[in-house]
Amino acid sequence: MSWTNGPAPDPVALFLLHLDAQRGYSPATVAAYGTDLEGAHLFLGRRSKGFDAPAEVTKADITAYLADLHRRGLAKSSVCRKLSALRAFYRFLRQRKMVVEDPCAALANPKLPKVHPKVLNVDQAIHLVETETTLDPESLRDLALLEVLYGSGLRVSEALGLDFAHVDLDQKLVRVLGKGRKERIVPLTGPAAERLGRYMEQRGAFGPAPREQAIFLGKRGGRLTRKQADRIVKAMAVRSGAPCSISPHTLRHSFASHMLQAGADLRSVQELLGHSRISTTQRYTHLDLAQVMRVYDASHPLAGGKDKKD
Repeated sequence: MSWTNGPAPDPVALFLLHLDAQRGYSPATVAAYGTDLEGAHLFLGRRSKGFDAPAEVTKADITAYLADLHRRGLAKSSVCRKLSALRAFYRFLRQRKMVVEDPCAALANPKLPKVHPKVLNVDQAIHLVETETTLDPESLRDLALLEVLYGSGLRVSEALGLDFAHVDLDQKLVRVLGKGRKERIVPLTGPAAERLGRYMEQRGAFGPAPREQAIFLGKRGGRLTRKQADRIVKAMAVRSGAPCSISPHTLRHSFASHMLQAGADLRSVQELLGHSRISTTQRYTHLDLAQVMRVYDASHPLAGGKDKKD
């Protein structure tokens, strides 16, 4: 495991390997943890300390590091993220009995202002996914992607990670591999299933390799990337008259907001979104798939379509 200035100290390398192999974090997330820890390690080096010997790092050292971040003008949210990485690192070290004391234990996060997620209103969201366009393969792909992001509330990484084996158009269900490689079953709206089916009939126009299983493809026949998906959403937003600053995650936020506005209970929405905190909720309440489907069908603006039954 390498940093920009050479190999990571052994304790850090073990921690990052744990995030990858045991916790199932994405490569981007593991790299972000590594970057945050490298920054702290470099600062500690100015105090003749570092993560080669993490037990020697004290609360005063971490406090000095946080003060340095503040002096450099980092946003409070960035400081919180870096402190969170340090906490996770020392929690791992304590669990492995590599340190006795946690220098982050008594430190409080900077107080963050409440920021509400950016969402579309229902009219904007429906207008976006019903944007009139041509029926060429790229347009069919773009519309299908929008339907999945808004209609099912998937993370963009989850939507782009869909393979043929994950989609059941007859049952209108997708099997999603979420954060931490946790699997969940998510319903598709009627329009999403229809548009996915129409796109998949034209998917071969992208020239995929014979063994390529990805649903959403780019121009060269490989799996669509996050940057490409972001450009697609922004272009469709401009075409529909929605705010051009929206991202794929805006559609996920909108999904959750519209479900709750329509009366869905928070626990069901957490189940559909695959939030990590649902594991805590499930200690007290068990929601089976049938219940989640009933809430979804009753609450989402696009869920029923022509197939909705009384």
